[in-house]
Amino acid sequence: MDSILANIAITVNEKLYLKNPETSNLGKKIINSSILLIDEIGFENFTFKKLGDKIASNESSIYRYFESKHKLMLYLSSWYWSWIEYKLVFATNNVDNPLEKLKKGITIVTEKINDDSETQHINEAVLNRIIIAEFTKTLLTKEVDDENKEGFFSIYKRVINRLVVMIEEVKPDYEFSKTLASSIVEGALHQHFLQIHLKTITNCDQKISPTDFYVQLIENLLK
Repeated sequence: MDSILANIAITVNEKLYLKNPETSNLGKKIINSSILLIDEIGFENFTFKKLGDKIASNESSIYRYFESKHKLMLYLSSWYWSWIEYKLVFATNNVDNPLEKLKKGITIVTEKINDDSETQHINEAVLNRIIIAEFTKTLLTKEVDDENKEGFFSIYKRVINRLVVMIEEVKPDYEFSKTLASSIVEGALHQHFLQIHLKTITNCDQKISPTDFYVQLIENLLK
């Protein structure tokens, strides 16, 4: 187990930053405060100038870490999916029953996130709200193909492919395992968004979670 988790350390593509923010107090402050500020005002209204004002630092100091707010958002997204992958491996590694393993995996990628006290400079609960509201904006760009070639979405794809393996272990002849896995991950974010903002077009509420829906879906689909 330790050797498996050692290979799932929370890592981010080095091309997303100019200087690793994890290596300095200012860098960690930039990450912490950017999460809180994006959550407060939204990514469209977020600027490095506003972030600099919030952390009482020059805007230029932020540019020493990230060349653009888009790269910062990609960094936050990659960190989040790397953290989810860590949780996914940890939760499913010792589960032998394929269906139970898949259900645990689905729970990890669809559940509401609580803050992890182990990472003091990152509030995962707030970051989860940002991913729900903003993640698709990192994909729906003209640069997505080039950024994909650079490996910016590799961790996100790795999470999905881990679910693909679990689906195929439950039903090896199921021909849409990749489509199902990506639909679960992406659909859960959308259902959380609807639950918060457009309540009349989802059954998810205080009693029914996106996790409940997707677990029931795969139980019926993969019989």
